[in-house]
Amino acid sequence: MILVMSSATLLSPRSLVARKIPRQVLARGKLPIPRGTVTRALFWRVLFEVSLLRYVGALLPFLIAMAIWPESAFGLAQAPLPMFLLVYVIETRVLAMPNTARRRALVPPAEADAGLDLLTQRARQVLSRIAAGRQIAEGRLHLVVEQSPMARVTPLTILSVQPEEGASFLDLSEPERALLTGLFDDALSERRLQRINLAQNTFLRAIAFDARAVTAHARLEALAARAVAGPAQIGP
Repeated sequence: MILVMSSATLLSPRSLVARKIPRQVLARGKLPIPRGTVTRALFWRVLFEVSLLRYVGALLPFLIAMAIWPESAFGLAQAPLPMFLLVYVIETRVLAMPNTARRRALVPPAEADAGLDLLTQRARQVLSRIAAGRQIAEGRLHLVVEQSPMARVTPLTILSVQPEEGASFLDLSEPERALLTGLFDDALSERRLQRINLAQNTFLRAIAFDARAVTAHARLEALAARAVAGPAQIGP
């Protein structure tokens, strides 16, 4: 599942503040909350990143048992070791993949390098189009691809564009967000990138692009696209 960082996709604009480039999003418990209702799968997938909620979910059988058999509630409450072991097993054995050898065997090194090269190539193309569309003449943009380290659940991918100048993420328009989600297809899927990240134990990929590298032809194309698209133009 993909969440693109933008004011149009997030409930809290504070999530777009970036004091350090590249900024991790899935860190220190400060999760972005996507717009939309609780019927959206993305909402629950982001919520699943909250460790406290996962702990409560793991302990739910104990809570249900206490409700069904209240006479045994005191005894269950006095036995924290089984509760701790259950949470530990779920977090370290079910959701995570702690064995280094098994992680490295997920993807051969050559295949991992090819996947990351493809990601870098596509990211620079996207950043070039964004810089051209916004008429950014200088400065560096970073396309940041961050994934959840949990191995055995649906991948969660956070995409953002973070400029070196300023203290916030680039507030992306709808066409720009479509460019970012277009990073993934059958040749490079979220799942494939997740396997590469697990194999290398690296879950934050930041691809830099110098706006001065945008060709004059690309800038002319962007100007033509803005003239044709009108309100649906790329960029502000």
